[in-house]
Amino acid sequence: MSLRKKGVKVLKAVSSGIRLQVLTLLYDKGPLSYTEIMANLKMNQAKDAGRFAYHLKFLLKTDLIEPEVATRKYKLTDLGKMIVTISEEIERHAFKKKKVMVRTSRLAMEEFDRNKIAAALIREANVPPNLAKKVAREAEKRLQLFKTKYITAPLIREIVNTILLEKGKEEYRHKLTRVGVPVYDVAQRIKSMANTPGQNVETVHKTVGDAVIEEYTLLNVLPRDVSDAHMAGAIHVNNLGNWILKPNEIMHDLRFFLKNGLNVTKHNAIQGSGKQPKNFDSALATIINVLKVASGEVAGEQTIDFFNLFLAPFIQNMPSQEVEEKLHLFLYNLNQTLSNEGTPIPVSLGLELVVPEFLKEKNAVVPGGVLGGCYGDFEEESRKLASILLQLVLEESKACLVFNPSLVIKLRSETLNKDECQSVLLLAHQLAALTGAPYFANLCFEEQSFASYAASGSRFGAEWKDDWELDTLQTGNLDNVAINLPRIAYLCEGRQAKFFQFLEQRLEIAVRVLEIKYPLIKQRLEEGLLPFLSQNSAETRYFRHENVTRVVSFAGLNEAVNSLLGKPLHKDGEALKFAEEILRSIYAFAKERSRKPENRTVCSLVTSADASKRFAELDVERFGWAKLNAQGSKKQPFYTNVGVLPLGLDVSWQDRLTTEESFHKLTYGGHMTILPVSDESLSAEELMSNTKQIATTYKIGLFAYNKLLSYCRNCKRISYKIFPKCQFCGGGDTLVTFSRQSTKYSPT
Repeated sequence: MSLRKKGVKVLKAVSSGIRLQVLTLLYDKGPLSYTEIMANLKMNQAKDAGRFAYHLKFLLKTDLIEPEVATRKYKLTDLGKMIVTISEEIERHAFKKKKVMVRTSRLAMEEFDRNKIAAALIREANVPPNLAKKVAREAEKRLQLFKTKYITAPLIREIVNTILLEKGKEEYRHKLTRVGVPVYDVAQRIKSMANTPGQNVETVHKTVGDAVIEEYTLLNVLPRDVSDAHMAGAIHVNNLGNWILKPNEIMHDLRFFLKNGLNVTKHNAIQGSGKQPKNFDSALATIINVLKVASGEVAGEQTIDFFNLFLAPFIQNMPSQEVEEKLHLFLYNLNQTLSNEGTPIPVSLGLELVVPEFLKEKNAVVPGGVLGGCYGDFEEESRKLASILLQLVLEESKACLVFNPSLVIKLRSETLNKDECQSVLLLAHQLAALTGAPYFANLCFEEQSFASYAASGSRFGAEWKDDWELDTLQTGNLDNVAINLPRIAYLCEGRQAKFFQFLEQRLEIAVRVLEIKYPLIKQRLEEGLLPFLSQNSAETRYFRHENVTRVVSFAGLNEAVNSLLGKPLHKDGEALKFAEEILRSIYAFAKERSRKPENRTVCSLVTSADASKRFAELDVERFGWAKLNAQGSKKQPFYTNVGVLPLGLDVSWQDRLTTEESFHKLTYGGHMTILPVSDESLSAEELMSNTKQIATTYKIGLFAYNKLLSYCRNCKRISYKIFPKCQFCGGGDTLVTFSRQSTKYSPT
């Protein structure tokens, strides 16, 4: 047969509407059986069999379709595919369908082109070209039915994703899902933050932006099983809005900036001169700038350890009144300095009242020169600076509650016994008696000698590389993944062996999430997207990312044990023993993972309040109130997230400390014991006596006193209980209540 005659036969074949429908059907759905084709064409097998057989035979003779012998189905030939494509182009031009306009993500109006859909499917999701073209064709057909002036790019994506789901191609749909926040949600976020203390437009901006990054991380960064575990409440991935962008916390080394100045020249609004501070004023200004710039590259807390000690040389021979004036301005600027999100920068300051042995012979950084004696020469100045700082915060707190910066008082044996330290310690406890704000780091025991703490409860010790500087300074906390222990207990239904099986599975997931984050942060550093952290001096890069801690924490140890054994761990030896066994399992797991290079995995007794609340709320939905073992109320349930025993539990300090000290030994990543102070008349001297006894008797790493406070923004007066309205002026909307339910004081 000549090519011309064959061409005529092909055109005759597609002149029939039924035959063209068969070709289009096979193009869209792939190979189909005789019966399936008839069913899709809605033809009756008895009545229409002869007519259908005629059309099918015609298509076979013209080589537009061919049989698959193995499957007994019919499929399109390459010629058949070409005919379908050409027929659609003819239809498009001959009938001049209405022009469809698309509002793109670039906010431009363009004429619809299905080839762009196919190209996007191939580019974004690695969809095979043939499938991409089929999906694009189907999307065009459906969009042509819409009676609208224009369609949007998100709508096209929704249609395409629907088609992919209908075809059972969920793996491609998952990659194409659009991340964003619904219009309604944005409006609700703005509304919920209106007239709320501490919130502003930048806070709204941040929360909406975080929601987009969270969605992206769950859909495209974390494996499906990890995302499912987080959303189901089995684990909690902290800082999802910053997971792929920033480390969680940083432990600064002031000496780096006192020696080199702040010299960041890329992507930062504040750029330092790179010159060494020449006096106390410029040193404090440098610190403010350091905190401001770093706030854009750190998701959470920033800690400056040895704050008063490293600054001590700068106040040598300076009158106390002058030091006070400059420090007062520093505190004011610190609380006025906002992060990139428009909120005050959360800062911890570590205060040393004696010079530790390992620092005494270290060359001191002084104004005007790198070397200027040793830090052991400036112990008196360091105590003077700590004393003035505490006095300023104490006086300010009498008029207005001050919780930023957080002050971490480091207790060493010499600190407790040295006469020169007693007046400074008393100031710290006067502040504790007033507001409960200071934190006390117990470094009296040998294994704690080199430990540094943030007020968040994070701990950095010298167990990683056996070098206190490398292990504690210029590094930080990569992030925290929390495990829902009560959930495991509910699932086990009393079977302890099953509990540990589930626990190991959760630990594997938690560590895997942290392993995913580490190279991402390393990549951000190499890309120059974290210019502050990646800045270099002549000696080294500032942020030692290879030494960051990867924290695995948990919520609800107390509730899990109680649920599993029916006994609270503070009242039963078996329950306490089981709780210790749980923690030893977590500790051993983390220690084993830390054998790998650059994998400093540690466990922590502290997790976020958000995690503990989310876990409890999701468990209520899944298991009901009858099974739930939680703290709080039915409106606001939560699991214990700081320490082991719930804060509201009626136990003595001694029992609480005895119970928790064994857990502090196993949690190198962080821990904290909160000691309730219900008696507002408890004196600073009594608290100071208690602190000395705790530090020398119990191996508790970090502890703080909790006071329930109500502060009225109207009359600016403090009540030492939680009230629904101000007891002095009667204000309700102006009252802010504070409690240490999480790791830091925050409005409740």
